[in-house]
Amino acid sequence: MFGGVCAGLAERVGWKPRNMRLLFVLSCLLPGPQVLLYVALWIIMPDRGY
Repeated sequence: MFGGVCAGLAERVGWKPRNMRLLFVLSCLLPGPQVLLYVALWIIMPDRGY
């Protein structure tokens, strides 16, 4: 919900935003740079203007 990253990715792959958010939260339980990736996508992804 912050920045619309998960919603944008969900739209791109044809998923529901809720499922993408759930996948992101679950991936945060694993080691890796998920939060850094989220911030990078927030900066890189174009703003839809909603």
